[in-house]
Amino acid sequence: MRALQAITNKFLPGRWNEVRPPSERELRATTILAMNIDKASAKLRSGPPADDDSPDNALDVWAGVVPVGTSFGEPRASLGLRSGIPIPDSVKGLLQEPAR
Repeated sequence: MRALQAITNKFLPGRWNEVRPPSERELRATTILAMNIDKASAKLRSGPPADDDSPDNALDVWAGVVPVGTSFGEPRASLGLRSGIPIPDSVKGLLQEPAR
């Protein structure tokens, strides 16, 4: 339960205290996996492709950059939610944070 609480609050601070605890059935269907990562690699770069003076530039193939971003949209209540239930602080906080 502590791991679920930690993960929940990592993504949405305060959310664990706003919702009901998981049921026994939900807990049986959930696995938490922790692992140490000793090594990792990533390919990072900024700017456009740097192959303009290579043989690849002569190919009839599009080259470029497609930016990827993450943002949160306007919250939409569940269709069955009773009226008058406000948006919780954890969700409001998402709208105030810069995109992750």
